[in-house]
Amino acid sequence: MNEFREAIASASTAADLERVVTAATGGSDLMEFMRFDLGGILRKRTGAAGRNIVRLVVGNPVLMSEMVSTAPDAGSYAPVTILVDQRADGVHLSYDSMASLISAYGSESALAVATDLDAKIESLLLAAAG
Repeated sequence: MNEFREAIASASTAADLERVVTAATGGSDLMEFMRFDLGGILRKRTGAAGRNIVRLVVGNPVLMSEMVSTAPDAGSYAPVTILVDQRADGVHLSYDSMASLISAYGSESALAVATDLDAKIESLLLAAAG
């Protein structure tokens, strides 16, 4: 991540930024920014019986910048949080839809990007679940 941050900082044009981001994202056009092992914290409190639960912060800086340029509040929601939670009835995958979060801000162009981002997240989750 340090190298990525340095590359982002040194990008001087939108094309440079897109090259850096494209090199860091996979086929999903998304990248993992951060991972929180919530289950590990839970196990410290409850012992070995605690369940597995991970919160992933996932996104694409180029898509975020496209949304924030016309709907600044989108920066409060991007990147997206995905929760992977192992429960008694199986593994649950959840996230908050970006389109539903920013639709109230009235930017059609940001909403279009958010809808595309949601489709990318859903494809990623379907692939992970498959």
